[in-house]
Amino acid sequence: MKHDSYADDYIREILNGVRMIAMVGASPVNVRPSYFVFKYLTQRGYDVIPINPGHVGKSLLGKPFVASLRDIDRPIDMIDIFRNSSHIAPVVDEALALTALPKVIWMQLGARDEAAAAKAEAAGVKVVMNRCPKIEYGRLSSEISWMGVNSRTLSSKRAPVPTQGMRLSLNRMSVSGGETAASDRAAKNKNDPG
Repeated sequence: MKHDSYADDYIREILNGVRMIAMVGASPVNVRPSYFVFKYLTQRGYDVIPINPGHVGKSLLGKPFVASLRDIDRPIDMIDIFRNSSHIAPVVDEALALTALPKVIWMQLGARDEAAAAKAEAAGVKVVMNRCPKIEYGRLSSEISWMGVNSRTLSSKRAPVPTQGMRLSLNRMSVSGGETAASDRAAKNKNDPG
């Protein structure tokens, strides 16, 4: 699979299909991006486990840190990797050595490893690279528009104001994922100017 862009349906299927997320590289420091994503996903009803060997013995929003994926005692639906690209391959190798394989390996913004992605996909695991599940969830649910950000979602109705534990519908259609003929033509013209 090419990982330069993803159809909205691919991302939507992943976010609707996972419940348990292991976040590798989670931080208890409340100004770190991993903290914001951990908090956001937890508030949307996902069961998120923080993984960081440097913080074992501490907890993040009431969830105890574990040192590695092997320390999680139940099946993992998605592994969200908050690590530099050079540290992706060992995480993917650890994930593929688990008794129950995860459904998805998600690499955060700026993180890419084509070889690790190919290895995971060969084992039947879906892969997302250089994306943030918090951003994608907000964009697909139109929740991001509540913050005054142009989500490029076409609708005459605003999404509901989110509340604690509320899971918003990810079925709102967006033109950014090539869902219309016009956006398909625009993407084609952008990639093929001649």
